[in-house]
Amino acid sequence: MTLRDLRRFALARSLTPSASLSRAIERLGFVQADPIRAPARAQDLTLRHRVPGYRAGDLERRYGRLAIEEDHFVNYGFLPRRHVDLMHPREPRRDWDRATRALAARVLAFVQERGAAHPREVDEHFARGSVTNYWGGSSSATTHLLDALHFRGHLRVVRREAGVRVYAPRARLHAANGRESKHARADALLALAVGLYAPLPRATLGQLASRLRYAAPQLSTELGAALERARATLRHATLDGIDWYWPAHQDPRGAAESFDFEAVRFLAPFDPVVWDRRRFEAFWGWAYRFEAYTPVRRRKLGYYALPLAWRDAVIGWGNVTLREGSLESELGYVAGRAPRDRVFARELDAELERMRVFLGGVAG
Repeated sequence: MTLRDLRRFALARSLTPSASLSRAIERLGFVQADPIRAPARAQDLTLRHRVPGYRAGDLERRYGRLAIEEDHFVNYGFLPRRHVDLMHPREPRRDWDRATRALAARVLAFVQERGAAHPREVDEHFARGSVTNYWGGSSSATTHLLDALHFRGHLRVVRREAGVRVYAPRARLHAANGRESKHARADALLALAVGLYAPLPRATLGQLASRLRYAAPQLSTELGAALERARATLRHATLDGIDWYWPAHQDPRGAAESFDFEAVRFLAPFDPVVWDRRRFEAFWGWAYRFEAYTPVRRRKLGYYALPLAWRDAVIGWGNVTLREGSLESELGYVAGRAPRDRVFARELDAELERMRVFLGGVAG
């Protein structure tokens, strides 16, 4: 087993296309979401490699017809509905005070009465003030409360309007009773995370178990035990002092045989191939950083730099924008210049054309 085997395994097992959008989400198990659209939202940039003919916005347009949900996992994103059920009903670590609990009941009753509600409708009805949101900006108190009701499992996202979540009541689930049932849920959640991000270093495996404690706080104790069971049962190898883990039924040296390594691919900043920065540096020998929230003067790669993969390496990055049907791109390379290879030049042109069509341009 070599590091190159694991690199090729990581690319092939994650980026091989599926026959449809629903199958791609089912195979991945989770697609991380991000609201920034530069050039497209992260979930669309992730799915474009895994669904033939995928266009930006397809997930939002088809959401209501798919057996998927928006919810919190290791981050916020989209999951098959059956996986969401593993995390509910959640038992938040902090309970609401009496006033918040009363307002939450009124907001929930408002949504139940209407069947579905846009945050603007709720805010107009209750006319609440503002609170500081996760990113340090302000959002309406009722929107914040809708998010909290969603997290606690009282509401689900039924659709989006111009990117804004519209909520509907969610059928409450009964809590899993018994130690065995909780253990099974914890094992299933960690296996889902491993399936998405493998092969992964030992430290990342522990990080995933820790992140899942936010998604399912009622399983915190069981997730610790699930981590120990995973370390004992997953396939693994030690390379250069790092323990690597992946699902027991998969073979790193056989998974990459039919994968097209010649294609050039712009990856999303939160693509499963890119997400673990620890693994990224171990595989490709340089540090990728997401700089959208970095002050302009300190950026090295760009506002929304997309890692550029070719063969079994990530060789650089690109910032791309669609303007009036034409794709504008600024590319950077770890080696300081593009590969002097006609195959690379041809495949880069093909990827830029695919990106243009994906973003809404007309196929040339």
